[in-house]
Amino acid sequence: MQVAIFCYFLFLFLGGDAAPAADEVTYLPGLQKQPSFRQFSGYLSVADGKHLHYWFVESQNDPSSDPVVLWLNGGPGCSSLDGLLTEHGPFLIQDDGVTLQYNPYSWNKIANMLYLESPVGVGFSYSDDQKYVTNDTEVSMNNFLALKEFFRLFPEFSKNQLFLTGESYGGIYIPTLAERVMEDASLNLQGVAVGNGMSSYEMNDNSLVYFAYYHGLLGSRLWADLQTFCCSAGKCNFYNNQDQNCSARLSDVQDIVYSSGLNMYNLYAPCIGGVHQRYSIERGELVIRDLGNSFINHPWTRLWNQKLRGLSSLHLSVRLDPPCTNSTPSSLYLNNRYVRAALHISPKALDWVICSSEVNLNYGRLYMDVSKQYLKLLSALKYRVLVYNGDVDMACNFMGDEWFVESLHQQVSQTQSQVCRPLCADLCVPTSVCRPLCLRWRFRGVRGSTMMKTVGRLAASSKSSTTSPSSL
Repeated sequence: MQVAIFCYFLFLFLGGDAAPAADEVTYLPGLQKQPSFRQFSGYLSVADGKHLHYWFVESQNDPSSDPVVLWLNGGPGCSSLDGLLTEHGPFLIQDDGVTLQYNPYSWNKIANMLYLESPVGVGFSYSDDQKYVTNDTEVSMNNFLALKEFFRLFPEFSKNQLFLTGESYGGIYIPTLAERVMEDASLNLQGVAVGNGMSSYEMNDNSLVYFAYYHGLLGSRLWADLQTFCCSAGKCNFYNNQDQNCSARLSDVQDIVYSSGLNMYNLYAPCIGGVHQRYSIERGELVIRDLGNSFINHPWTRLWNQKLRGLSSLHLSVRLDPPCTNSTPSSLYLNNRYVRAALHISPKALDWVICSSEVNLNYGRLYMDVSKQYLKLLSALKYRVLVYNGDVDMACNFMGDEWFVESLHQQVSQTQSQVCRPLCADLCVPTSVCRPLCLRWRFRGVRGSTMMKTVGRLAASSKSSTTSPSSL
């Protein structure tokens, strides 16, 4: 018994200050040369038998002192490995679905990057009971517990600065997670950053109609009808207007934006795969191309969601494909048995897909606006907050996020005790917020960029400097 107790405490001693050796990725298929930095992949177990898959890549600069940056993709229900393999990870998947190329603008050039597949049911994350109905509150708690578990497994990073980042529906995930993290003194939270995020459903809906009109997508007759039926006293309500004529015209707007062949993530780029309907039956599989985040308060949207749930219950196979995207290379790579083995993927995990239809269709959207969470962060006067947008993305457009930032009524102050710098570089949009702002709070627009590409262009804009997340 004494030997057993000794071995137990020896195990705690040896394993208490180092990363879990079993999770280290020692060989990653698809690379001509294995990386010089360490990386880990495994599971963070949270409440009630839920297991969130993570992929952690150490900084190429100085892992011991560089910040830890959490990244969450949106959806809801889409995998953060899409961010790793196609946006700002150290490796970019090639069209053959086999080869990886190093990314010269990877965020792990200056930070330790933690990619978390959340919620449970997304990507390689799974639940023992295989039940994947969830909501914003449960997800924020599970993400918080996952962070706690991560730092338990990697205690050597617990003193590093922590930043929470994400895009799209990450605009909900990140502030609601930050609200929990800022209450835990053991987590060294320094700030948050959200790109093309869903900050307010109301402002996103209202701004989308203006965005579409002023980009020449809506005809003069439709615009006149929208002004007649949706507006009064100089103010338009495209969000929850109960006028049936208004709702009908907004249905036309949604068809133009989402179902006419336009690329909702990059207005000026072709739509990969051509024009598709919002759903189709392909070889007995129901394919859905709508993440369900726009005009959610209108009757036809509720009927549409009911129809989708009904159709999904009739099909054994349902696939959720964001429009105008090609996830085939990533799917081929991540479902390769050698890759799964290298990443220590559980046999209980499903095949990897970019977005989970089950999670998305059954997701409980509880936060229509996250101003409360942002104001709580800002009132603490110690966290850096960055909201950044590409200007050609329609899913979560720059105008809605700029309105959201302005609605928080944060005074711009420049005192000698605060370090401020101009935001306007070559890539910045010269808007009213493109001026010297204090580092605590800023909105940044990136010209000619999108939800998926803004992160890379931000990295490229600082490639010749030693910019760190703490200076964003």
